[in-house]
Amino acid sequence: MPKIGITTTVPVEMLLSAGYTPVDLNNVFVGTPSPEHFIRIAERAGFPLNCCSWIKGIYGVCMENNIRDVICVTSGDCSNTLMLMEVLRLKGLNAIPFAYPAEPDERLMAQTLEEFARTLGTTPRAAEEMRRKLTGVRRLAARLDELTWKENLASGWENHLWLVSTSDFGGDWQKYGQDLGTFIDECTRRSPYPEDELRLAYIGVPAVYARELYPFIERHGGRVVYNEIQRQFAMIDPAESLAGQYTNYTYPYSIRERIGDISTQLALRRIDGIIHYVQTFCHRSIGDIIFRATFRLPMLTIEGNADFSLTTHIKTRIEAFLDMLARNRSKTTHRLPKR
Repeated sequence: MPKIGITTTVPVEMLLSAGYTPVDLNNVFVGTPSPEHFIRIAERAGFPLNCCSWIKGIYGVCMENNIRDVICVTSGDCSNTLMLMEVLRLKGLNAIPFAYPAEPDERLMAQTLEEFARTLGTTPRAAEEMRRKLTGVRRLAARLDELTWKENLASGWENHLWLVSTSDFGGDWQKYGQDLGTFIDECTRRSPYPEDELRLAYIGVPAVYARELYPFIERHGGRVVYNEIQRQFAMIDPAESLAGQYTNYTYPYSIRERIGDISTQLALRRIDGIIHYVQTFCHRSIGDIIFRATFRLPMLTIEGNADFSLTTHIKTRIEAFLDMLARNRSKTTHRLPKR
């Protein structure tokens, strides 16, 4: 099966039904020991210093790994992808645009999927069959999410890693399902995390320093029990059709859809505080204004670009935030009437 790169989550069922092996270029980028290497490739090619590291990393991965076919999401993700697509074409790659509808409308999504199927040489019916095959795998991802927030048996990092990997299922959805099933069995044999730990929500795109972020939070008395975008990638809420599934997917649409989903999960998961990650030079960082005006929970906004390790400054801010949450909880507990 030929490989096809993706710049973010796309209807993976279409790619699989067309006979491709999907490769999430973002996961390859940050999953290597030296992601800076890919950035240097892009900057030597002329990408500016003030360009998002994800865009540069995707370009570097394509060049380094000889990926010739790439799905570039031109609407519903990053505006820089439009020009990235042009550069990839200049370099001789087959860059295929995919645009999410402007609104989460199932009829518009069905039309989009029909056109995408023709481009890839498959059919909506074949993709629907692939959706049904993936149902069991997505149920496993939903089970892992429950183990994280409901049963306190999985860490925030584990939740992040398994859910974010559903964008391409590591290139082999059957193996992904087998491995996740084994991991879930391991989790069920663990002792639960302490009940008094701080419960955090992580909203925003995955951080470039995610590998260090989650363990650092846990060492200081907190745990992420809700990963917003990663959970959206996994599409663990059932839908009756492929069009419905990608209409329910909140990330490509307006911030209103995201706020509705986040608000529900904040209440359900008994969240103490929110960490909002923003990527330097990204237009989505402006959404922080709206989030702060909407959510009533304490929120810490952290930023990153090409710093793949937590800086001392960010560590200090996280520690101070967790300390503040702990003091808030202590005051609340102290005020509760005695039984």
